[in-house]
Amino acid sequence: MKRETQNILLILLGGALIKIAVNGDYLRYVKPAQQPWIIAGGVVMVLLGGVAIVRDLVAARAAASLDHDGHSHSARPAWLLLVPVLAVFLVAPPALGADSVIRTEARVPASAAAANAAAFPPLPAGTVVPLTVNEFVSRAGWDAAGTLDGRTVSLTGFVVHTEGSTLLARLVISCCAADAFPVTVRLRGGEADHLASDAWIQVTGQVVPGTATKDNSFTPDFTPASVTTVPAPKDPYEY
Repeated sequence: MKRETQNILLILLGGALIKIAVNGDYLRYVKPAQQPWIIAGGVVMVLLGGVAIVRDLVAARAAASLDHDGHSHSARPAWLLLVPVLAVFLVAPPALGADSVIRTEARVPASAAAANAAAFPPLPAGTVVPLTVNEFVSRAGWDAAGTLDGRTVSLTGFVVHTEGSTLLARLVISCCAADAFPVTVRLRGGEADHLASDAWIQVTGQVVPGTATKDNSFTPDFTPASVTTVPAPKDPYEY
């Protein structure tokens, strides 16, 4: 690969990192805390690529002043190589979704096992209590005090159809999408059965006590009182 191509690719990659850090697309790959590092990395790449291009132009002018043969070396082939690369950098792939859930066994985070040593705090007062799917599944699988029993909660996640069941799922990450694992809730009643996989929904309802066990990968049953489609959130993961 020619030097000019390498330098342009470096600038494109740095620019792509800055772009996804600014518009929020980086949340498809890493936690929010990583944003400053992505911006810094992108800026460094752009600067390195720019400095290298300037240095090469200065060197080329010096060489041209000594070259009286009249030969011209076109960089057009190198620029043509940038077309597919540009498409890859500027078209961000979607966040992980239903396919990842089906291919990965759901589980309760290790933090839930630690919390099991002490009682989960009571849920706050309110007719409907919003919870992350992560916390809901942790409580359903590990809370011996039954703090979810009889309480109406609100959950937001995406639809997964698998093995004759309809699940509400979220993917939990520790650092980046590479370590993502699913937490899932089995929806009873059939209200969400007609929805497409990966459709985002908000459900209100109650847990079916005792349904989250090791045998079913800690997937509790949930009896919805309402199911509403919602736009996909900017940050699709839980932590």
